[in-house]
Amino acid sequence: MSLLKLPNYLVKKDTRTVGRNHQSAFLIVFTLVMVVGIVARLAYLQILEGSKFKARAEANRIRMIPKQPERGNIFDRNGKLLASTRYPHSVYLWPMAHTKPSWSVVGPRLSQILKIPLQDIEQKLEEAGPASTSLVRIARDLNEAQITALKEYDSELQGVEIHTEAVRYYPYGRKLAHVLGYTRELTPQQLQEKKKDGYRLGDVLGQMGVEKAYESILRGEWGGQQVEVDSAGRPQKILGEKQAKAGNDLHLTIDLDVQLAAEKALGNRKGAIVALDPNNGAVLAMVSHPSFDPNIFSKQKLSQQDWQSLQGKDHPLVNRALNAFPPASTFKIITTTAGLESGKFSPNTILQTYGSLNIGGVTFGEWNHAGFGPLGFPGAIAMSSNTFFYQVGRKVGGPTLIAWTRKYGFGQKTGIELASEESKGLVPDETWKQKVWKMPWTVGDTINMSIGQGALQVTPLQSAIMFAVPANGGFRVKPHLLKDHEEAKNWRVSLNMKPSTIAVLRDGLRKVITEGTGKRLNVPSIPPTSGKSGTAEAGVGRPNHTWFGAYAPSNKPEIVVVAFGENSGDNGGTVCGPMVLEVLEAYFHKMYPGKFAKSELKNSTTQTQSSGD
Repeated sequence: MSLLKLPNYLVKKDTRTVGRNHQSAFLIVFTLVMVVGIVARLAYLQILEGSKFKARAEANRIRMIPKQPERGNIFDRNGKLLASTRYPHSVYLWPMAHTKPSWSVVGPRLSQILKIPLQDIEQKLEEAGPASTSLVRIARDLNEAQITALKEYDSELQGVEIHTEAVRYYPYGRKLAHVLGYTRELTPQQLQEKKKDGYRLGDVLGQMGVEKAYESILRGEWGGQQVEVDSAGRPQKILGEKQAKAGNDLHLTIDLDVQLAAEKALGNRKGAIVALDPNNGAVLAMVSHPSFDPNIFSKQKLSQQDWQSLQGKDHPLVNRALNAFPPASTFKIITTTAGLESGKFSPNTILQTYGSLNIGGVTFGEWNHAGFGPLGFPGAIAMSSNTFFYQVGRKVGGPTLIAWTRKYGFGQKTGIELASEESKGLVPDETWKQKVWKMPWTVGDTINMSIGQGALQVTPLQSAIMFAVPANGGFRVKPHLLKDHEEAKNWRVSLNMKPSTIAVLRDGLRKVITEGTGKRLNVPSIPPTSGKSGTAEAGVGRPNHTWFGAYAPSNKPEIVVVAFGENSGDNGGTVCGPMVLEVLEAYFHKMYPGKFAKSELKNSTTQTQSSGD
């Protein structure tokens, strides 16, 4: 039976298009994906990136105006100001200033007024970062003309702010440069290292001397105001304030009058002068020349002339009081000690001296080329006889002489706070010579060391500590710059020397002044003084180094002074003796007004009369 086929126009068509072929499922999945994506994006922005965007928003509404702490002052032992603070005007910008449309006007104008390349300004802003809420210093120490120009163009310099800031100031300039050091704005590398300690862009850091050694004490803590600003960046109200905390003041052992006298005595010679209290190691003066003006580091940018003054061939930044040189005959203090303490010589020993001695096939000469006849230890110290001490060194032997050299503190840092600048010097021995020269230690090395020559290297500060040993009765002191009221015994250690050894040393060092190479100090302008000269060979074709060390009064010493002349030529008694005298006169005339005769010292730094080693 066939079915009746209906006409096409009577057939009802399915016109539904939505939902066919899984379209419903696709739309549901698509919608869910979109919703999840939006939620994930919101979560990312609010949770993971929320703090960053909040900071950006806050940066537009809330800003921090930092207040730099005032660095602690530095005083000498008597309360005289050595380092303080001045308050110049500086220019500041907000970190995002260079991203604003107005920068095309502001940037070039600032560059023109401040005479700073535009790229340098932009680099500082970029280093701070867009999220920073603190002002960035662009220039400091503005002169009156710059301040006037900034005010004249105030209408087009939107966002530019002028504030005063604390800047380090050294009233005595180069006269205390190597003691105090200097401060300088952090370099980018230093900033990365110091961020963990709370340092920030534009902060300053002690770079040398006391400023570096006591940075944590002197620095202080930043403060500031948190302010709300309008759309134009104008402050509307103060939301909070933290007072800046000034750094702590320091009182040093330095005596300004002695320091200035030492600086004057050294004059324009290359070299150093150190003065200290032999009883506790307190440093009264430390001068090195050539020197530099630490105030130049407070400038925003050093000029070519500034750099030339710092980079000279004479290395003015080097503290020669802490650098090592051959000690020459001043070392005979240690050779005497080693000889007497070894038991191989007695305080009454007499030795014949000669024009020269031949030891191991090598001729070692006397400085006067003739000898001094028979001498005991005091007389040998007074006349600085080389051939006397050659014999002592040979009999004592290298190991014993080296051991006593180290007991006196040579070959190691002294413990002074300026450790990063201090050389430990050199005490050569068998191990050192094998390593450096691939040769064994010989009797000739011991002979050379016995008179302070050869590879032996000593700093003027170490030399002053050596002179303090006979002065204080046999103690090695630890030098220090921070004034301390602790008892002297806390700053020194006994070398356990025989009283008879101390007596011989004191007798000999006194005779140097009364009848030997230091007669220039046998004057009524200072109390009875003891000392020793030294003249060191500095190499073929180079002038000698010269030394003179002394302490006074001889019977109850209060001060040790050591002067060193680098390649000064002549000899220690002639060159350095008068310098030591000038410092001693300044000290005793101040401490005991009217007690000693007026100084007869005239042109001491240019005297040329010979007075031996």
